[in-house]
Amino acid sequence: MNESKLNHDDPSQMEARYINEVKKMTPQQRYEKLMAIIQLSYILKTAKQKSI
Repeated sequence: MNESKLNHDDPSQMEARYINEVKKMTPQQRYEKLMAIIQLSYILKTAKQKSI
């Protein structure tokens, strides 16, 4: 996962890059990435919104 960068390419190229990255990952790495996404989603869902 060292090749991960913030890129703004054509969506089809970004999707192909993501698929290749996922194929290189072990099942354990995939699971850890999924758990990190779920945790972040939960944090954002339960965070108090700041009123402006």
